[in-house]
Amino acid sequence: MATEDSLSRAEELLARLEATRGELDRLASGGEGTPDRALELLGELSELAKGVEEELERAKRAAEADAAKP
Repeated sequence: MATEDSLSRAEELLARLEATRGELDRLASGGEGTPDRALELLGELSELAKGVEEELERAKRAAEADAAKP
């Protein structure tokens, strides 16, 4: 169950990451927004990517623990 929960959270974070990346793309292509907003979005992307990585690592550990059970 922990594996599924972690994977579910990772999927949610990936969706947020994709939405944030889309916003950054729109900002870059439209010339709208400020450099401060672009930096803010880059920070959000970094944090979301870290979160995805952490959840995937949790899922991996949980799956390994499940596999090791007799």
